[in-house]
Amino acid sequence: MGSTFHKLRDDIENGILTGDFAPGARLDETQLAERFGVSRTPIREALMQLSAIGLIEFRPRRGALVADHGPKYVFEMFEVMAELEGMAGASAARRHTPEDKTLLLNAHLRCQEAAANEDTDAYYYENEAFHHVIYAASQNSFLSEQCAFLHRRLRPYRRLQLRVHNRMKASFGEHKQIIEKILAGDAPAARELLLAHVKIQGDRFSDLIASLEKIKAKATQDP
Repeated sequence: MGSTFHKLRDDIENGILTGDFAPGARLDETQLAERFGVSRTPIREALMQLSAIGLIEFRPRRGALVADHGPKYVFEMFEVMAELEGMAGASAARRHTPEDKTLLLNAHLRCQEAAANEDTDAYYYENEAFHHVIYAASQNSFLSEQCAFLHRRLRPYRRLQLRVHNRMKASFGEHKQIIEKILAGDAPAARELLLAHVKIQGDRFSDLIASLEKIKAKATQDP
């Protein structure tokens, strides 16, 4: 699938994140096709992909509905994701190859460029690539698959996190520490850093919940 389709999927995802498509709202394929100037086929495929990550639910006789996950469910997903990422980071520290090192450093440089340009959208994609390099460096294909699956499930919430003031800068700083420990072969430190990097708690959890509440409030106010 090309970049045009990915943009369409991301546009619908962004519409959900910003409250243009309210939690519980029905997403009509024909209306979406008219809105984005495409046929119903790519709309249907985009909705299927968003359904696969839990952002949309398909209901009998109602079609596609925007999912309404509560804070507890979101927290639980991040909790599991943090454990998986910590495991991947520890494995990568023990098993990474010279090629993995090159890929990791290159991914980090691309994140640096996006962060320097204060481009949250670009950083979002480069950050995703950075984490996938760590998964691959774990040399555990099953772990890598599970990490990638849950990463997709959390994609919209990760995007929200990066829009919080100073989170992109903090994320990039955490990446630097993670790389240092992985390349140094320090598995326990790499695990703990990735746990802290991914898990949402304290102010980070409060910020995410505040973002979700703003979305709901906007959806309630809009006609």
